[in-house]
Amino acid sequence: MDRCEECGFDYAGVAAGAVPQRLRGFGARFAAALAAVPEARRRPAPDVWSPLEYTCHVRDVFVVQRERLMLGLREDRPEFAPMGREERVVADAYNDQDPSLVLAALSVAASALAASFEVLSTAELARTGRYPWPEPAERTLLWLGRHTVHEGEHHLLDVTRF
Repeated sequence: MDRCEECGFDYAGVAAGAVPQRLRGFGARFAAALAAVPEARRRPAPDVWSPLEYTCHVRDVFVVQRERLMLGLREDRPEFAPMGREERVVADAYNDQDPSLVLAALSVAASALAASFEVLSTAELARTGRYPWPEPAERTLLWLGRHTVHEGEHHLLDVTRF
């Protein structure tokens, strides 16, 4: 995946050195977006997440991506397990969570992931693992960082569509 047709995100447009800064910015951006939504828990359709559910998802993506990054640094060509995105919405009752706690955790997770990317060398960013989405494929850790930035941007757009 080099470009998202839905949101226009261009993976190559994010330099390796920009990944940490872009990740750190998501805390404030999601807080502003969620504050602007009149009904954060309302789903516009039964199969479309609410703004709060999207925000919970991004928080969890940041946590899972950091775990994947650490695994990719410890092991040669690891298999990254799917995160169970749909299952988490129900199992973790995303729509019942406290938005202020979700936003605080999102900011912490984004900062931790940013700090982890900030110290990586070019050789470390070139390490690979087998990523499960959109179909299983060998991906670099740099791609993992760019993809995480894409997740934040794409779902920020989802939150602001309401």
